[in-house]
Amino acid sequence: MNAASKAFDWVRHRAAVLPRHPAVAFDGGTWTFAELDRRVSAVAGGITRAGAEPGDRLALLGANSPFYVAAVFAAARCGNPVAPLNWRLTPRELAWQVNRIGARVLLHDSAFAGPAREVAADAGVLLLDIEAAAAGDAVPGHSSPGMWSGDFMLMFTSGTTGQPKAARLTFENFFASAAASAFNIGVQPADRWLACMPLCHVGGLSIATRSLIQGTTAVIHAAFDPERVNAALRREGITLLSVVPTMLARMLEADDKPYPASVRAVLVGGGPVSLDVLERAASRGLPVLQTYGLTEATSQVTTLAPGDALTHLGSAGKPLFGVQVALDALPGEPGEILVAGPTVFPGYFDDPAATASALDSGWLRTGDVGRLDEEGFLYVLDRRDDLIVSGGENVYPAEVEAALETHPAVREAAVVGVPDPRWGQLVAAALVPAPGRVVDPVEVETWLRKRLAAYKLPRRWLTVDALPRTTSGKLQRHRVRDWFGPHP
Repeated sequence: MNAASKAFDWVRHRAAVLPRHPAVAFDGGTWTFAELDRRVSAVAGGITRAGAEPGDRLALLGANSPFYVAAVFAAARCGNPVAPLNWRLTPRELAWQVNRIGARVLLHDSAFAGPAREVAADAGVLLLDIEAAAAGDAVPGHSSPGMWSGDFMLMFTSGTTGQPKAARLTFENFFASAAASAFNIGVQPADRWLACMPLCHVGGLSIATRSLIQGTTAVIHAAFDPERVNAALRREGITLLSVVPTMLARMLEADDKPYPASVRAVLVGGGPVSLDVLERAASRGLPVLQTYGLTEATSQVTTLAPGDALTHLGSAGKPLFGVQVALDALPGEPGEILVAGPTVFPGYFDDPAATASALDSGWLRTGDVGRLDEEGFLYVLDRRDDLIVSGGENVYPAEVEAALETHPAVREAAVVGVPDPRWGQLVAAALVPAPGRVVDPVEVETWLRKRLAAYKLPRRWLTVDALPRTTSGKLQRHRVRDWFGPHP
């Protein structure tokens, strides 16, 4: 028996076991696992005809769609690690990433055909239209050259400081993440997990891989729209949802109707959820599970159960099954969050120095600062790079932001440190007003004085319409910092 015949192909297995079960639902239709398998095989044939050999790296530029999902698993079927590209980047930035990993073929959809041609010309790579390929004939027997093992994705990090790095995420990483999720919230055959976050980030793409592994349905939205998400929760049998805090707040602002009991869990990552948002969500029937995760750990690391949300406000919960969390600090002190377990990546692509810096004796150094309480609940304080040191005192921006967002006039807050000749850094805050409200910094400062130490209070203020975020919803504090400019 040759290696190809022994290959364990996730898609092919689900198509054999659950051929008529919905695999991917989207605006305009549904693909069963059998149909997904056919589409994956068709795109795999296109990849081969485009000139990719097993082991060659691919890049993928496209919007959220079932074709995106098919392309990801087609690359796996061909034995090609694939790098999902962030469509918000410029063609020049995308070409740099394509060259960085030495991609052989750039896969794209019709929505990004123009930018893809520009990137391909700049990077000197081949092109493949995944929608056209998916519409073609399936290639009988086409399968990967061995077990689905080793590098699956090359996920570029956000790159808030320096050039982004490509994290190598393996099939084993994604399988362990799917298993940990199943142990945490369970799996029901009728589960429908809504993906309204970008599939080019690990938080969005994990929904597709998790649903495939677990044999459930991934529902794909082209983009986040609060009204459409609310309608899907109420009318389309959505049982699970992943969002970031700002998305949850916008859903609650979009209307005042209750949510159905069929919604089993709303996983919220990317930052703490304010008490006001938690209480409003609970009063309307949304079971919010706050989470902490990162690309290098294949998304989720810890999760806070709904029953602990109000008693452990601001916590991201406890580690998922198989995951270990520790702090590089003395007991009771804040420190860098360390993560170990089967979801932790093996390193960065072609970057031994960055890998050695990130992985230390089996532990992933996350660069995030947190604390653990007596019960083992994790509180994420901030990115180490975002720590503000003012007059010798440490100020964690996330703590100040959480306090600001309890004020009824503040919808969102971003807190950064700006240079100051006397104190080293001053705390500065950019605020987005709540709908119909006007922010008065004097009033907000008075509010904060009852909640925070004086050295944590912002000394400079801005009111803005929106905060800069990545496509995965993470706050870009380096851009907020630029708004304040030099100290007057």
